Amino acid sequence: MMKPHTHSVFDQDLERIRMNVLTLGGRVEEAILLASQALEDRDEDLAARVVRDDKIIDALEEDINNQVVRLLALRQPQADDLRATVAVMKMTGELERLGDYAKNMAKRVPVLIASPAIEGAGAALRRQARQVRQMLKDMLDAFSRGDVELAEDVIARDVEVDNMTNALFREFITRMMEDPRSITPCLHYIFIAKNIERMGDLVTDGAEQVMFSVTGERPGERVKGVSTATVDLGVAQDEDRNR
Repeated sequence: MMKPHTHSVFDQDLERIRMNVLTLGGRVEEAILLASQALEDRDEDLAARVVRDDKIIDALEEDINNQVVRLLALRQPQADDLRATVAVMKMTGELERLGDYAKNMAKRVPVLIASPAIEGAGAALRRQARQVRQMLKDMLDAFSRGDVELAEDVIARDVEVDNMTNALFREFITRMMEDPRSITPCLHYIFIAKNIERMGDLVTDGAEQVMFSVTGERPGERVKGVSTATVDLGVAQDEDRNR
């Protein structure tokens, strides 16, 4: 029969895992930064580095998950301890998926370099990615400190990412309508903008995990920005012409 864990030993094991999660989060922050920089600068070498380094993120996730499984098997946590352990595992998966989205952004750079340049597109997407990266940084800080108020603030800021996505969607659709040569790059930019929006959702999921692990309660329904599904393409074109 397994011996129940002592609280101090469990805390030490969980703290080591939490530190590894923060290391993983730092890697993901860097991936988002470099991918958006490669996109704006049209830097194929930097993009290739992001793609290559995603293997490190994957390996970190696998290692953390193995540590969590061992912790569950050996320490048999209950109640609050179990909740904190499960939250860590879920957050780890969300961080790995964030890394995948950064990799996807970087993988589109060579195609965009070979396509007609769309003035201002890379800079706009980098601003959107910067917003998500700051949310991620604050979410990790909230996770480190068990700061529910900061986690709530991260969740509230996701609406800004949604609205930025909507604005970019309208802009790229208008450009495609006006110049068929821009269709290929603009489609890639739209996919990137939607991926960054999804990154914001994943960071928000992580902030919700922070709240759940601390309070045992789930936050209420999220406030969302304007959906790209509601964009009237004719209106978007008319507004652009009247600028």
